[in-house]
Amino acid sequence: MMFPPSDRGASVLTPTSEYTLEERRILLRLAHRSIESALHGHRLDLDISNQHLSEKRGAFTTLHAHGRFRGCIGYVMPKQSLLRTVAEAARAAAFEDPRFTPVTKDEVGDLSVEISVLSLLRPIRPEDVVVGVHGLMVTMSGRRGLLLPQVPVEWQWDRTQYLSQVCIKAGLPPDAWAQRIDLQAFTAEVFGESTVERGAKS
Repeated sequence: MMFPPSDRGASVLTPTSEYTLEERRILLRLAHRSIESALHGHRLDLDISNQHLSEKRGAFTTLHAHGRFRGCIGYVMPKQSLLRTVAEAARAAAFEDPRFTPVTKDEVGDLSVEISVLSLLRPIRPEDVVVGVHGLMVTMSGRRGLLLPQVPVEWQWDRTQYLSQVCIKAGLPPDAWAQRIDLQAFTAEVFGESTVERGAKS
């Protein structure tokens, strides 16, 4: 999968606060409902009355249980509505992430959800990468790796470590970023239950 080139560097990308507190709550509730519906074999109905949330966007859904990482699946390209993207990513993170066993009925009540709504990808030079702002996707020799912008912050990586880790994620040598690779960046609006509740109290 290739993405259209751009004459604008990703350094012009900046994080946005595009979604209201209520819209964030809708998406978080939807993620939980999607997991619970799949767990019990029920059909999930989407409320498409919110036109903003019905726009096509890429997004990732990350799950934690008791403070520990429990799964993450997402879609980079905006191929369907944000509502459907979040619902499908949440279900997949719970039951299809190959790094974990599927979520059980005993676990579902302990899950916390974090959603990352992505901007479009843009080419970027390694020296323009800003840790904590840019998510990265690297492509080389048929291999691809992606890391969300919050990952290097959580691991306290500097720029070089971040570039090396996204290469490793793609199955490439750590220094592949210094060669002729396809490096693209994106920003993400990231929110979870804890940030939404803090926003409600502020």
